[in-house]
Amino acid sequence: MTPLAAYSALAGSAFLAATVFPAQSELVMGALLAEREHSTALLLLVGTAANTLGSVVNWALGRALTGSAARRWLRIRPERLERAQRLYERWGAWSLLLAWVPLIGDPLTVAAGALRLPLLLFVPLVAAGKAARYAALAFAVLQP
Repeated sequence: MTPLAAYSALAGSAFLAATVFPAQSELVMGALLAEREHSTALLLLVGTAANTLGSVVNWALGRALTGSAARRWLRIRPERLERAQRLYERWGAWSLLLAWVPLIGDPLTVAAGALRLPLLLFVPLVAAGKAARYAALAFAVLQP
């Protein structure tokens, strides 16, 4: 696989995985890391940036589509969104470090938008959690 194709595939899967569309960027990242043909740092950067950008889309949708319209359009189960809102209310913006966690990550990012968290606070927290997840994956895959 050419470097451009590899990084593009990772960016696409990472972006989609952060939105409400089903995708598994960890599988793509893991496969590319296992090939040992691409820059680990660049894979981590591309994956983190694209995954964070997908979460920004969720934030924007949450900000624009509050309440029942957001739940219907985003197809997030009400109980997941409520659980995310409770987590957000309990831990505040710090809960966004868990935006990568399956089942609660997408609702958390939507809830942050709906609750009007400033984007300049949202992005670094989400990016830090997502970068840590990809770094842990790289560490696990690249062990001798």
